[in-house]
Amino acid sequence: MKREQVLQAIQSLHELFIALGDEKYDTSKTNRFTQKEFTDFSLLIQQQKNHNGWFIEENVRKALLELGNMIQTDKVNEWVANYSFASNPKRILIIMAGNLPLVGFHDLLCVLLSGNKAIVKLSSEDKTLLPKLIEWLAVIHPIINEIVSIEYGLIKQVEAVIATGSDNANLHFEKYFGHVPRLFRKNRTSIALITGSETKEELELLGSDIFSYFGKGCRNVTFLLIPLEFNLNLFFEAIVPYGEIINNKKYGNNYDYNRAIHLLNQENVLDNNFVLLKESNQLFSPISMIHYHRYLDDNELQSILELNKENIQVIIGSNFIPFGDSQKPSLTDYADGINTMAWLEGLS
Repeated sequence: MKREQVLQAIQSLHELFIALGDEKYDTSKTNRFTQKEFTDFSLLIQQQKNHNGWFIEENVRKALLELGNMIQTDKVNEWVANYSFASNPKRILIIMAGNLPLVGFHDLLCVLLSGNKAIVKLSSEDKTLLPKLIEWLAVIHPIINEIVSIEYGLIKQVEAVIATGSDNANLHFEKYFGHVPRLFRKNRTSIALITGSETKEELELLGSDIFSYFGKGCRNVTFLLIPLEFNLNLFFEAIVPYGEIINNKKYGNNYDYNRAIHLLNQENVLDNNFVLLKESNQLFSPISMIHYHRYLDDNELQSILELNKENIQVIIGSNFIPFGDSQKPSLTDYADGINTMAWLEGLS
């Protein structure tokens, strides 16, 4: 197996992802896929909400478009040039999460471009997209059949494991795979740092960081750090365009439940009829709720960031990730800040 062969396969996926994610893409200008294949993929995307109510068509296409942008040929070539290609491929088990569409694709990419073989265990929440993509890709690039397999039963004979799940799931991962090299990810979330100098447009973009994928990703903002005198009405006014999110049944049920619980417990929350704001020091907040903390000065701010660094995936704000860009990771934005490619390279 040569890296060039894998890179060619990734290039095919790049074009397909862009085509499926971008409604303006002209499919007549490519020979990567037939119109029937494209139509079949589009139908599968539309059907995702039948398997998982969170996977509405808009979100699936958004995920595909972002992945397509991430794996542009020049970007991938520059990235992998920093790492050696394994001469003795290992069987790497990837246990994928299912909170977002194709959320485990980056791990798959790392395993393949490091010269190893991927054994994929799918989440029950996201079990149809990747198999279809692999099936399509293998027709064009038969090598895919040699280096990727999707397993549905008991997993045996693996030489290393990459797993993403809850903290409880990690206990099970450790029990079953503690005897092999392993990279286990825990729960993380993202925060936004507001200084008070933000424009209305920036605060509106922050809404995207909060509400994209209904707030279910580790790169979604669940916690706001705001100055003492910050007027939260400015934030509420800026996120009005996202109000339609309440019409999603699953999100709406979460909102109704959390609102009822806080009313019952007589806890103070701010409510704009589609999201709840609660003053709290807890970074993690439930779906349909955002926690916030008013900081006194830079010293307190730095203390909070340092104290919570193990739970933060990204920080949104001035001098950090730009507002609106939380769901646009690059190839080097590794989960939990652990360089997956370097870890794989260290296995050889």
